[in-house]
Amino acid sequence: MSVLVPNPGGRSADELVNVGRRPPARQPGESDPRPLLDVTMPTDRLRGWLVTIAITIVSGLVRLWDLGHATNEGTPVFDEKHYVPQAWQMLRNGGYEDNPGYELVAHPPVGKQLIAAGEWLLGYNPWGWRIMAALSGTLMVLLIVRIARRMTRSTLLGAIAGVLLICDGLSHVQSRVGMLDIFQAMFLLAAFGCLLVDRDQVRSRMWQVCVDGRLDASKWGPRLGFRWWRFGAGLMLGLACGVKWNGIYYIMAFGLLSVIWDALARRAAGVRYPWRAALVRDTAPALWSLVSIPLLVYFATWAGWFASETATDRHATLVSEDVGFGFLPDPLRSLLYYQLNVLDFHTHLVTPKNPHPWESKPWAWPMGMRPMLYYYESVVTGCGRASCVEATMLIGTPAMWWLALPVAGWAVWRATSRMDWRYAAVLVGYGAGYLPWFTNLDRQMYYFYATPLAPFLVLGIVLVLGEVLGTARDHFERRQTGLLAVALYVGLVVANFVWLWPILNGEPITQEHWQAELWLPSWR
Repeated sequence: MSVLVPNPGGRSADELVNVGRRPPARQPGESDPRPLLDVTMPTDRLRGWLVTIAITIVSGLVRLWDLGHATNEGTPVFDEKHYVPQAWQMLRNGGYEDNPGYELVAHPPVGKQLIAAGEWLLGYNPWGWRIMAALSGTLMVLLIVRIARRMTRSTLLGAIAGVLLICDGLSHVQSRVGMLDIFQAMFLLAAFGCLLVDRDQVRSRMWQVCVDGRLDASKWGPRLGFRWWRFGAGLMLGLACGVKWNGIYYIMAFGLLSVIWDALARRAAGVRYPWRAALVRDTAPALWSLVSIPLLVYFATWAGWFASETATDRHATLVSEDVGFGFLPDPLRSLLYYQLNVLDFHTHLVTPKNPHPWESKPWAWPMGMRPMLYYYESVVTGCGRASCVEATMLIGTPAMWWLALPVAGWAVWRATSRMDWRYAAVLVGYGAGYLPWFTNLDRQMYYFYATPLAPFLVLGIVLVLGEVLGTARDHFERRQTGLLAVALYVGLVVANFVWLWPILNGEPITQEHWQAELWLPSWR
């Protein structure tokens, strides 16, 4: 039976050798499997799931609260105006859009299909076009509780991660609008969670190989069999690309991360040439699961388009002589022609001389220096005054987002000097969603593009809080002081979220309150 060793601070595999397991007796010359071991998962499985479910329910109540409020006289707000009617058109047509005259179809179909599912359930109204986003944001809270618990081996820190994501203003607002980014963030977080489980299973299999004395059967180490969780990660990445194309950066980042984890597992097991072994044994399966599967899933998301006769550019080969790709079947040629048109749209979506008033560049995103105003109405009632204000503003909770750069710096130091794989994984997830935007700074950009960064920011903060909390080896007084500091910080985040609540949800407030909510000149 495993022994539960409290480890809220988290430690590296080398520090956690043989915690909760008894290694077999090792003969001279045999490999030592102990460095493969991270601490075992907490044994409070029932409590862990009860905590997860409770926090998820709270998240659902918060995300769904007055979901249909804040509309432009009953019509969509901001970029909802693009995706909501496109989703309704998909629902009418059977899964595809057919507006060739307009042809502003800038993204793949998955996110709009999810919006359409909500419209099918609840009708063409604010609840209908926002319900799936709210459910996706709620599911992200469930995922991050389980992911943080697995990374830290602490149910407490998993719960804190859930609370922090609930209280993130950016995630909250994006969970309450009929836009695409929350769907992509959900699929990317799910893919990351799948890879974490895969990592643990790989190390467990390597451990068993060492215990059985089969490590030296090949100089490359053992084959690891079919890896269902990595396959699941590929499915999620394919769906993420089916929402927005920038999911491809996560395919590259997560694929590289997975192979590096495999090489480190082989090295910890005692394989003589771990990096070459990973290249021989693990690279091809990784390419299949994390490149081929996402590509197949991506094309599968266009099934409605392929099955149609009137979808946008469905028969481009019949109406244009400039399609190209003559070696491919006509349906694929037409789809690639369509995709190139979309690529051309994004390539030329550059900042004009008079940029959008709420545009922001990526250097402003880590600290949320330039939020977005989605909805504003200056003549309403309900605040106890004759004239009130309603506004919905996309703001990352400052108590979290203003720590992004210090947390990133600490993560780099831990990942490089202490070889802490958890911080490295968070940096990979954060960097894959952030750094590519610097490749074309002339492009029109907005703060909601940072939506996939939020869960990785939360995970980074939680890892730091784990170190503040301390480890099982620390003195009782040290642990209690750490617990006090963590509790105060979480309370600060919750209080900050509560303060921002009126402008995250479009509640009626006075002009004075509205001005008090705008902390920085760049928020105006």
